[in-house]
Amino acid sequence: MNSRGFCGSYRPDDVRFLLKRLSQQPFIDVANKEFLIQSGARHYSEMLSPESLPSPRYLQVFKDALAANRQQMAGDCLRLAALIAARRSGPITLVSLVRAGTPVGVILKHLLQGVLGREVAHYSVSIIRDRGIDAVALQHILQQGHRPESIVFIDGWTGKGVISRVLEQAVNAFNLQHRVAIDSGLYVLSDLAGTAACAASAEDYLIPSSILNATVSGLVSRSVLNDSIGPDDFHGCVYYDEFESQDQSQLFSDGLVADATRLAKDQGVPAALPIDRVKMAQISADFLQATQEQYGVEDLNLIKPGIGEATRVLLRRVPRLLILRDPFVADVAHLKLLAIEKNVPLIVDAGLPYQAVSLIGSVLDG
Repeated sequence: MNSRGFCGSYRPDDVRFLLKRLSQQPFIDVANKEFLIQSGARHYSEMLSPESLPSPRYLQVFKDALAANRQQMAGDCLRLAALIAARRSGPITLVSLVRAGTPVGVILKHLLQGVLGREVAHYSVSIIRDRGIDAVALQHILQQGHRPESIVFIDGWTGKGVISRVLEQAVNAFNLQHRVAIDSGLYVLSDLAGTAACAASAEDYLIPSSILNATVSGLVSRSVLNDSIGPDDFHGCVYYDEFESQDQSQLFSDGLVADATRLAKDQGVPAALPIDRVKMAQISADFLQATQEQYGVEDLNLIKPGIGEATRVLLRRVPRLLILRDPFVADVAHLKLLAIEKNVPLIVDAGLPYQAVSLIGSVLDG
């Protein structure tokens, strides 16, 4: 059975991770994990590759990226907070998706409370491609007395839009089963796929929290769903307490909250520009089709568009290729560094609709 969740390396009132901390760590090396995923022997959610701390050089790249892009992210967080406030009356229940959604959810909670004067709770829950959202966690949230209509799902960005589609299906099924009406729309900082219900922008820029793994997400791993998770358990995770001395999570969210609060004081809350979702969805579809043909990729899951997704591939998958629109812009400096560290070929395509794309290598060829 579950405890009431935990706060990771955040303050207790920042977030409750509705995850089961696993004592036995489901670690497997990257190459082996990739083979098991692609051969269909195991689902990606059943295993983790062990994370390592970023190299001093890479950590410097994170700090440079944060210095360059914190104002843009702060403005987008403020914009997204205003969009949420306009769409929800009464108390708000933020439900961020582990992991990329967690730092964003922590920042939004403070902005909705401190700048917009709203009553907010924040939980972080697991969602897994092909498996859906953690229904035990959703039920727990409702059992705490939060109204179904107060719930807002938060993530960092959309890439191909897979998670927003999984969320919609899973929440609709949950609503039918439990006779409730939770809004299945996803709220993000940047909607590259045109699939979010609400977004602050549609620009592929470097969201600094996408550069690091656990050390910017409360020291929590990606979520796990394997046979150590019982029917009444939350999805699982590993907590990296050995990384505490290098943790950036609290520092990062506090800094962004301070930036956004200052921005609100100096300039007011920025108005949100409507995102042309139809146009973004068309760009995404055209890009995926062209890339499949150009590079002979049969499985769409092996194409990861946008800086955030490209970064994840280089951090925890077996990359085949990194494609950059302009290798000299600061936003892709960390990707170039990772490509060098991992010996990944890099090509430049000035016609790319995104700043970066990673292709995962097919380990089944030959």
